[in-house]
Amino acid sequence: MRDQETAPGHPERRLSTKETAELLGVKPETVYAYVSRGQLGSRREPGGRGSTFDAKEVEALARRNRRESSGSSGSGGELSVRTRITLIEKDRYFFRGVDATELAARHSYEEIAEWLWTGKMRPGITFTAPRASVAVARRAVDALPEHTGPTDRLRVAAIAAATADPLRFDLSEDAVLGTARTLIPTLVAALPPVRRTHRDEGPLAHRLWARLSGQKADETSLRALDTALGLLVDHDLAASTLAVRVAASARAHAYAAVSSGLGVLEGPLHGAASGLAHRMLLDVLDQGSAAPVVADELRAGRRIPGLGHRLYPGEDPRARALFALLKDVPGAGPALAAARDIVATTARHTPLHANVDLALAVLTVSSGMPSTAGETIFAVARTAGWIAHALEEYGERPLRMRPSGHYVGEKPPQPLPE
Repeated sequence: MRDQETAPGHPERRLSTKETAELLGVKPETVYAYVSRGQLGSRREPGGRGSTFDAKEVEALARRNRRESSGSSGSGGELSVRTRITLIEKDRYFFRGVDATELAARHSYEEIAEWLWTGKMRPGITFTAPRASVAVARRAVDALPEHTGPTDRLRVAAIAAATADPLRFDLSEDAVLGTARTLIPTLVAALPPVRRTHRDEGPLAHRLWARLSGQKADETSLRALDTALGLLVDHDLAASTLAVRVAASARAHAYAAVSSGLGVLEGPLHGAASGLAHRMLLDVLDQGSAAPVVADELRAGRRIPGLGHRLYPGEDPRARALFALLKDVPGAGPALAAARDIVATTARHTPLHANVDLALAVLTVSSGMPSTAGETIFAVARTAGWIAHALEEYGERPLRMRPSGHYVGEKPPQPLPE
């Protein structure tokens, strides 16, 4: 530190950009990112060449970063991460301060993704995949066994697309946004189409429909699919999103970060929930009543899929918004009735509201989609949210997502094993 800043007449100790960056353990560009996000104040001294920063404020920010990197939030020991992307409170959720269900009702998936990434709305935007990326991704996906699940296909497509992008290691905001706008349509284009006649152009929901259903789509069904994508774009720090942020903290490129999210999404407690609800709906429709199906699930010791959510004591707002649209989808009546029967039957024992997985299952069942379709919709939708979190994490101190282990093993030193 410079002596002049602690001398009489200088009650505040001021740090240069270089000193601030060294204390925070970041690049100088990240210091200015902190300033732009309102996390750090700066001042340009008269006659000085650059900005200066209050040492106490910088040290306080450094302490906060250290607490986050050790996994301490000061509230029960749970990991807490500052974010400006999604807020969940009182049975509502917001994207950058705007009600997410209202955004999904009025804007396309691509427009919501742009809002999440940049805080700006770009009406009418569509994402286009480069031919080279699509070609290499399709070749990789086509080489997989026929029984391969959708998340595996998407993960392979993401890795293959990365190999076709020599600029993937550029983590500047503009470069990552460029990757995002091409990666998502590449993932969709790499999936094998169900319908013989399809077009890889127009809104993403239209292109995705041809990969999920053999039925000809009507406008109401396409709107429901597009709204589902918009509703599922992000949901704060879900397990897959945390994995993405850990990868981004280690400065993995966007393709690798998305691949990390897809790996976690495949877990049965995360992305597979809508598939379980889909199969349960089919069983209810087959038997004509939810009572025997619910009884079988409980007898087997399984929780009823598609019901309740730990973040929403009341109704899941995503389910409410999607159910409202599904009422107008041709042919959705029987699946909607089956869903209502499931909720009413389980309410006799435990009053739980339907969550978005059950609403998504109604969409996939009534649209003639396979049970894995909900997982595909979820993964494609959430890719935009993962990119938003990766972008946010790239602006933070590297490797801050590194909690310390609490060792509970044998006290060392122990003798060498024989």
